[in-house]
Amino acid sequence: MVGGEDGPTAATAGPLSGPDGPSPFGVDPDELPDGLVVADRDGLVVCFNTAAARLTGISPAAALGRPLEQALPLEDLDGRRWWPLTDPYGGPAIRSRQPERNLLLPGSNREVLVSARYVRTHPRGPVHRLVVALRGTEARRRTERAHAELIATVAHELRSPLTSVKGFTATLLNKWERFTDGQKRVMLETVNADADRVTRLIAELLDISRIDAGRLEVRRQVVDLSAAVRRQVAGKVAAGIPASRFDIRLAEDLPQQWADPDKVDQVLANLLENAVRHGEGTVTIEVAPAKEIVEPASWEQPGTAPRYLEGTAVTVSDEGGGIPEESMPRVFTRFWRGSKRGGTGLGLYIVKGIVEAHGGTIRIDRAPGGGARFRFILPAGVPEFMV
Repeated sequence: MVGGEDGPTAATAGPLSGPDGPSPFGVDPDELPDGLVVADRDGLVVCFNTAAARLTGISPAAALGRPLEQALPLEDLDGRRWWPLTDPYGGPAIRSRQPERNLLLPGSNREVLVSARYVRTHPRGPVHRLVVALRGTEARRRTERAHAELIATVAHELRSPLTSVKGFTATLLNKWERFTDGQKRVMLETVNADADRVTRLIAELLDISRIDAGRLEVRRQVVDLSAAVRRQVAGKVAAGIPASRFDIRLAEDLPQQWADPDKVDQVLANLLENAVRHGEGTVTIEVAPAKEIVEPASWEQPGTAPRYLEGTAVTVSDEGGGIPEESMPRVFTRFWRGSKRGGTGLGLYIVKGIVEAHGGTIRIDRAPGGGARFRFILPAGVPEFMV
């Protein structure tokens, strides 16, 4: 049993226990992913697991049996010694925990996330055991870097169209009578296009927020994927892309597909834009029935089991240089850009989120012509709420 003045003094001190006796799982402290430090009623360290040693650089032998303040010296970001400041053994008896916060190990420049639990024999009694959890700051730093990068990307992407909108509107307001109708039309069309860019960026940010929070809403109805592909290609041709660049191959007898039509259009638009902008040669779009066992991708959680998918597969491929194999696991991450031809690097991250919100899967590999090939499958069948 861990902790307590009657317990053994060892780095792993036996299986963890709960309030009703030994844990039925028999968890060894050294098996825990986070650092665990336990001090008894006298403030002496009776458990210092392997993760704690890794995070702090302090060996269990140097910590066990010593007062907590000496074994695990911590300071807050203002340089104040943490244990005297919080006084876990002599502070108010109503306290039960310390919320997680970022603390420093003096002299080593190591940062750790520290939380603590006060174990009392009765609600307002003295502290019987102090249980301290330690975690590394790497995950939080990655999140903070991702947020900072997102802000920088958004600021950069917004600056250009907003500067254009502001410049043209100010010019038109100040010198309206000096311009011909044709000049005014060109300027207003530019303002309109830049306003669309801002609108698209805001929509992407909202989608990312919903995907990250697991709240992306999918409004399912019967969707004609073949018609959706034709519509998206027609839009590209109307925007000036030669029709000869597209090769549409539509199979017959496609299964009835339930999906969110707006989200499907968004996926197709992103994949076609990616192929046209970053690829070369003919862009081939294939729509066909799919019945296959889908193996987990390299970026998915280790141990993810294969699953059977029956539905409709859409493949978009080009004849460009393709994507290096070592870069493929990063393609669906935020801010990944395969070239320097513009874009926010958010489109494929959103595509993956939308496809997976439908219960489908998306993959990337090399096309027969050498370019990139994206293939997503949407499961067929009537949704559960309709049954």
